[in-house]
Amino acid sequence: MAMVKEEVQNRNQQPHIAFLSSPGMGHIIPMVELVKQFVDQHGFSATLLTFSNFSSPTQSDFLASLPPSIYSVSIPLISLDDLPSSSNIETRLCVLIHRSVPHVRPILQSLHKSNKLVAFVPDFFCSDTLPIAKELSIPHFLFVPTNLAFLAFMLHLPYLDETTTCQYHDLPEPLHLPGCVPLWGKDFIDPARDRNSEVYKWILHLAKGYVNAEGFLLNSFEKMEPETAKAFRDGKFGPQPAYAIGPFVRSDMGEADEFGCLEWLNKQPDNSVLFISFGSGGTLRIEQIQEIAFGLEESGQRFLWIVRTPSDTEKNGTFFGLGKQDSPISYLPEGFIDRTKEVGMVVPSWAPQVKILSHKATGGFLLHGGWNSTLESVTHGVPMISWPLYAEQHMNTVMLSEGIGIALRPKESEDGIVERGEVARVVRNLMEGVNGKRMRSKVKELQEAASSALAVGGASYQALEEVANKWKQNELVSE
Repeated sequence: MAMVKEEVQNRNQQPHIAFLSSPGMGHIIPMVELVKQFVDQHGFSATLLTFSNFSSPTQSDFLASLPPSIYSVSIPLISLDDLPSSSNIETRLCVLIHRSVPHVRPILQSLHKSNKLVAFVPDFFCSDTLPIAKELSIPHFLFVPTNLAFLAFMLHLPYLDETTTCQYHDLPEPLHLPGCVPLWGKDFIDPARDRNSEVYKWILHLAKGYVNAEGFLLNSFEKMEPETAKAFRDGKFGPQPAYAIGPFVRSDMGEADEFGCLEWLNKQPDNSVLFISFGSGGTLRIEQIQEIAFGLEESGQRFLWIVRTPSDTEKNGTFFGLGKQDSPISYLPEGFIDRTKEVGMVVPSWAPQVKILSHKATGGFLLHGGWNSTLESVTHGVPMISWPLYAEQHMNTVMLSEGIGIALRPKESEDGIVERGEVARVVRNLMEGVNGKRMRSKVKELQEAASSALAVGGASYQALEEVANKWKQNELVSE
């Protein structure tokens, strides 16, 4: 059983918050950024609970770098050996967290006894742990590291499940949620693609658990989703308040530039380079890697492409780390690098994304529609091509392309491949077309709105301050 060390037990001079992040750096990074907001701006101390399962050297180094006011506690390894090897990521995460409840309980009890524990904040995969806080009379909010539209969908999912019987992709009409862009079934979250699957049952279970939250904290901001935010304020999704307190994105963190990306960007004209990366977890089919290469070549545009080893079976094959990355460059078409060396740079596996997006030469971002990368692009004023792979990325892409209008969405063929001609078309459209210019202007507006939201007195700052004051007041009442 994980023990809360004496250092945490004796930390009783500041109001204390316990946070719980599900596994994966894509979940841990936004959670840590949230923790820093409470610690740096509002004088809290914090304990961050993480899982030993699916840990990595990157995660360990990251947690070791946290400031002294944020203490990290690791939940012991939990056996998942009985799960079929074919179980997907979401199923494994849900089962892991469900089985972790007996381990989380004594940690919260110890923190509650020895610290001024004023709140418990698990992330959106961890709704099974909310009843523990309720039993201990600890205020408990759920952290949703994505957008209000996703939260709206999850809160509506139990009703949708009760009132329909067909597969969601067979629904005759799009789903019209208050304040949200209409959403066809084919663009629902990935675990809802098959209602007969094990992963759907688990995601539905999580969604039903959201009712146990006293409120929600989201990594979004009002100007990004104004109509959805209004719908939540008007109680369209229930009585629980939803606080848009973002956008907070990862900082530079001194990431090394092993392959000289920034030096190469320094030689390129302003706003001329398309940055291509499918996130820390995304993987493409071999055929798709080839089609992207030919499409980039046909487009004639400058590009900086992070290539990872493809997978013909999984779209999220590197979610818990890069794993085996045998010469990803070798999967490119023969002669491609030589033919494009004047306009393109290809980097295997990894590059400092924040530094690249903030560079003046970067004029577009082809990404997977993940919310962390989306917010990084918005906060640096870079328009996008959103190419969804898994999780809620299809929903995000609909919002970005059809709702906000800051991204293009490439069209897939019947076999799920985006062909080279389509790649070339959307790349040219973004980098030099009329649509690209319009999106560049819109994303610059959102960049300014994001900065204003986080500034003292801004909407996100005030929302976070309201929550912080509520929890501090609870502390005074309990004393």
